[in-house]
Amino acid sequence: MPELTWWAWALLAFAAIVVGLSKTAVPGAGTIAVAIFAAVLPAKQSTGVLLLLLIVADIFAVTMYRRHADWRTLLRLAPAVVVGVLVGVVFLWFADDLWVKRSIGVILLAVIAITLLRRRFASGVDGGGSHRVAAATYGTLGGFTTMVANAAGPVMSMYFLAARFEVKAFLGTAAWFFAIVNLFKVPFSIGIGIITVPGLWIDLVLVPLVVASAFLGRWLADRLSQSVFEKLVIVFTIVGAVYLLVA
Repeated sequence: MPELTWWAWALLAFAAIVVGLSKTAVPGAGTIAVAIFAAVLPAKQSTGVLLLLLIVADIFAVTMYRRHADWRTLLRLAPAVVVGVLVGVVFLWFADDLWVKRSIGVILLAVIAITLLRRRFASGVDGGGSHRVAAATYGTLGGFTTMVANAAGPVMSMYFLAARFEVKAFLGTAAWFFAIVNLFKVPFSIGIGIITVPGLWIDLVLVPLVVASAFLGRWLADRLSQSVFEKLVIVFTIVGAVYLLVA
């Protein structure tokens, strides 16, 4: 078991709770967990530890919202996401941690601005060439950011928000998206050494908190109005993006 202070364990425990909630109630909040793990653990180790906790939360999210997914949207995103993940693998070989954080922060803020403008002046991402461009853009960015920092939540939240999904459709589509993508990332993560045995011990301690908070998130989701849900998604996305820029 890695030697960590009680304060470090407390922060990791809080982050684990955020992971469960972000998967079943408030997408975008997961970036807070990314920030905490990166602050407490070495950068590469933190990515591997968090990835496995995200997969656990994905299992519960898929179980809870499996009937609400929009598979047409997922299939449109798939090619771009694969490209984004592969670009992220290459990027990790050359970029240092600071450059990665800043790059993702800039991308997230740009995505937020574009999405809000589209919602203000257009009808979302539905329809024709505009939809294909949006799927390619968000999919590539989502694949890239999830590979380098497990930070695709805000990117994909903006895409699903722009598509004007209601709460359950949003959560169901996001659940399947991240379950598939995170499993796809595992071999690459092992190959570049970010999943380690010490990290697995940390995961074993934190998994119960992820599970408990996933059920809490399911309870909250039934009580969130559409407007409150969308506002929470936007707020947590902005907070995560700003952190990545200034941390």
